[in-house]
Amino acid sequence: MEREKALTLLKQYVKNEKMLAHCYASEAVLRAMARKLGEDEEKWGLAGLLHDIDVEVTDADPKRHGLEAVKILEEHNVDPEIIDAVKMHNEMATGMERQTRFQHALAAGETITGLVIATALVYPDRKVASVKPKSVTKRMKEKAFAASVSRENIMECEKAGLSLQEFAELSVNAMKEIADDIGL
Repeated sequence: MEREKALTLLKQYVKNEKMLAHCYASEAVLRAMARKLGEDEEKWGLAGLLHDIDVEVTDADPKRHGLEAVKILEEHNVDPEIIDAVKMHNEMATGMERQTRFQHALAAGETITGLVIATALVYPDRKVASVKPKSVTKRMKEKAFAASVSRENIMECEKAGLSLQEFAELSVNAMKEIADDIGL
């Protein structure tokens, strides 16, 4: 599936602008991870873009989120590896643990976007351009900061092949490149 078709499909199911921005940020981070790790940038980017396609359909129900996405994506003949990564980004719905580099990358990549955004929002200008990777790694240790952001998921960057420092830098830089698209 080409990106434009994927974007059209995403917008069919997701109307919330903040959720769309999260999907764009996830796509940017996943593309950057793929480049760094020598993986398929298009495939990883599409997984980042489409991973929350069912969030409004399921009302973010952790027992269903991801499973409904599988149905939607299968209907549109999306690559089975993308579907698998999307399904596994929410282990709670599957009852299974993530196993592949792609699964770990999507879980970590889509999660760190929340921490980067939360960090940007505490700056006076509320811009991702002001965020330093070191600030993100520092905030990782502050459990009360962006408390809903799973630090465990972010640390799966190591299972994908990146240290936390590398991952934070890569993620911040990827999100800076699309700052206008995500409103930050």
